[in-house]
Amino acid sequence: MSREVRVRFAPSPTGPLHIGGVRTALYNYLFAKKMGGKFLLRIEDTDQGRFVPGAEDYIKESLEWLGIAPEESPWKPGDVGPYRQSERKEMYKQYALDLIEKGHAYYAFDTAEELEAMRERLTAARVVQPQYNGITRTQMKNSLTLPAEEVKARLESGDPYVIRVKIPLKEDVRLNDMIRGWVMVHSSTLDDKVLMKSDGMPTYHLANIVDDHLMGITHVIRGEEWLPSAPLHVLLYKFFGWEDTMPQFAHLPLLLKPDGNGKLSKRDGDKLGFPVFPLNWTDPFSGEKSPGFREQGYLPDAFLNFLAFLGWNPGDDREIFSLEELVEAFSVERIGKSGTKFDIAKAKWFNEQYLRSKPNSELVEFLTASAQMEDIEIPLEKAFAIISLVKDRVTFPDELWKESRFVMVAPTEFDQEVATKKWNVDAVKVLSSYSVALDGFTGNFDAVTAKSLLESTAEAEGIKLGKVMQAVRLAVTGMGGGPDLMEVFAILGSVEVAKRIRFALDTLTVVA
Repeated sequence: MSREVRVRFAPSPTGPLHIGGVRTALYNYLFAKKMGGKFLLRIEDTDQGRFVPGAEDYIKESLEWLGIAPEESPWKPGDVGPYRQSERKEMYKQYALDLIEKGHAYYAFDTAEELEAMRERLTAARVVQPQYNGITRTQMKNSLTLPAEEVKARLESGDPYVIRVKIPLKEDVRLNDMIRGWVMVHSSTLDDKVLMKSDGMPTYHLANIVDDHLMGITHVIRGEEWLPSAPLHVLLYKFFGWEDTMPQFAHLPLLLKPDGNGKLSKRDGDKLGFPVFPLNWTDPFSGEKSPGFREQGYLPDAFLNFLAFLGWNPGDDREIFSLEELVEAFSVERIGKSGTKFDIAKAKWFNEQYLRSKPNSELVEFLTASAQMEDIEIPLEKAFAIISLVKDRVTFPDELWKESRFVMVAPTEFDQEVATKKWNVDAVKVLSSYSVALDGFTGNFDAVTAKSLLESTAEAEGIKLGKVMQAVRLAVTGMGGGPDLMEVFAILGSVEVAKRIRFALDTLTVVA
């Protein structure tokens, strides 16, 4: 009988959640839903020295914003809690002691000075990677080299110690990764990692193995940076006698800098002007502020769609997927092995597609909310007309107002560069006549009528409309470019257009 699929996202609360971590959470979520399983979140806070206040709440809020909240977590516990490793502290030591009893771990009493002396000795002997391993442990102070009586006395007297795993000297460790296929490492390349620190806290290696086992985790989907640790984890499952329930592993490719040269970092985002965190973050210690995708106007569904494609593809040309469609299409087999370049232009493209596909009623909410920040109320009918005018010109929700503010707020200043080039005698003639024609206009002032009246006015003055069209736009909007001008006229109405033209005629000076 097959087990229920259970996956976990296990971040450390050491700062804001990086976009790479968000992608890991997303892939875990998609896999769990595709397989009809459960998505868990566990806070790995065994390193109390790196704990950052607010980081856990940040993780929670980020996943909730994206709509991929876990079924089980510290704030929504299930039957296998606690879901913070710091609250599970007491249970880990018994497992470490169990490994000692089975001969797969040992006490090590070496001081920091003795460890440094060992590294210096190995470096002098031209050892490329000095480490505490199957060879060097025979020269150190541990329960494998010290008499049993001395070990007992040291433990009873409270001497500081760590517990290290005892890596076998000559063994091939094999791992069938779901993305990379078979990975084989010889045990001679591995070191005797610390499992329990001198402060009584477990290291990641022990805690995550014990927790994954006790929480019934069937698949571990995590970043490529953990691949070098995977052979040790396979050995620990074997040492504990849990091989039959060992989860399947999938190590995700790295997110790379836009030029492909190295792992994407916060520094890259700062340098190139894009966020690498889902939400805004303020460092509680330094006060440094970092931007987030949410606050920069990225829609959660667009951001998720973008993230999904950073390493995975559906096998066809489709790019736009709802979360439900991503679940349906997702498979670990379609995740690539090599790193993926981060492309902020593609993120913007996804945002544009999602923003433009939203119903106008939803976009109106964005528009009116932005206008209200300036104490400007937009009548509902006019708001819908404005949305139709500018929705295909924007990438972010706040641009709906930026692109259309001139509709509600008549210009008091004009683009001087355009004025210098286009504000001439011909423009003044056409606009003067057009304003007079508008004053006497009584019919339905739609875009077609506005254009027809402008064309006939220009023709009567003997001036080609194309020569003065940018000056007409300048007079009414203050700018040299923008959305369809006749649609703008229709929204403004003939009275407002005439009023703006007269202001421009009174304000702008023809340059000889």
